[in-house]
Amino acid sequence: MAGGTGPGACRAGSAAVPGRAGATVNAPRPGRAGGVRERSVRAAAAHVYVTDLEAPALGDDDRHHLLRVLRLRPGEPVSAADGEGGWLPCRLTGEGELEPAGPPARAPRPDPLITIALAVPKGDRAEWAVQKLTEVGADRIIPLVADRSVVRWPADRAGRQVERWRAIARAAAMQSRRLWLPQVEAPRTTRQLLAAAASAGGRPALPERAGHQRAQGTPAGGSAEPGGGATGAVAGAGVALAEPGGEAPGLSRPTVVIGPEGGWTEEELEAAPATVALGPSILRTETAAVVAATLLAALRSGLVGQVATPPGAITPR
Repeated sequence: MAGGTGPGACRAGSAAVPGRAGATVNAPRPGRAGGVRERSVRAAAAHVYVTDLEAPALGDDDRHHLLRVLRLRPGEPVSAADGEGGWLPCRLTGEGELEPAGPPARAPRPDPLITIALAVPKGDRAEWAVQKLTEVGADRIIPLVADRSVVRWPADRAGRQVERWRAIARAAAMQSRRLWLPQVEAPRTTRQLLAAAASAGGRPALPERAGHQRAQGTPAGGSAEPGGGATGAVAGAGVALAEPGGEAPGLSRPTVVIGPEGGWTEEELEAAPATVALGPSILRTETAAVVAATLLAALRSGLVGQVATPPGAITPR
């Protein structure tokens, strides 16, 4: 998408805050809600996650990143967050530890939560998608097994793949200064996601096909059944499949499901409570996922306003 996103870019109505290595980041003007908090986090030399804000302690990997990769010096500001909205301004000590430099603060959870379920693309495109989804503001990321999915994680690899996605999301959240860590959840089939929609919206559930009773490779400790674990919180009325000719994306449907490059089957489309369009172009799976999250994040933050449903769009069933 075109727009000023380079080092010199600054959103209208924002003040530029110098970052490290000559970079420029955006911060709201003074007086805007959360502006002081956001400026403090964004102006820090680095952002890390800790388990206890009352006694912030760096993990070995994070300490190595601050000292050896970023080459921070003693006294430089570091923001420490718990991944659940809480954060604490700190300074790096000469021993490579965090020293509190102010009182803790808390940011409200974003509302509505932006959820992107995407058919897993081939190769490293999946990891790129997780990184960019985190950067633009997705709150939940769900690996999807669609009828025409090519990539299907075997059971003995799924747990490792999900943990890999979580590590990528954490690193991207540190870079983008997020106070709420995104959730990367267990794989789900299209039917499992739409079953939750059917339960909430009254539409008949799409019957499972043979071999789709469980999402392939559900990791230990994560349920792939509708309503099981965190994935059961998908709101039926807020789910839409990405499909050309659909309605305009909106916050009333903050869960967007991105299909494989082979497209949806007729059964999947018939079971969908709604479809949303992501533009006139044919997009790769990972591109479509980032476009959907970006549009929803821009709507949620008020950067753009809701547009009317495009002519010829398929209205909700």
